Amino acid sequence: MSENVKIEFEGKTYEFPIVIGSEGEKAIDISNLRQKTGLITLDPGYANTG
Repeated sequence: MSENVKIEFEGKTYEFPIVIGSEGEKAIDISNLRQKTGLITLDPGYANTG
């Protein structure tokens, strides 16, 4: 069973898949975040970017 994360924005709900990294860590695949929602992300200092 695949895992997903739900983001609620402006009254709509969007789902994004969880992927497993090479060291077993979990990550959210937001490759189509902008396409789906119009949003972008901000990660100052790249502290949480895989």
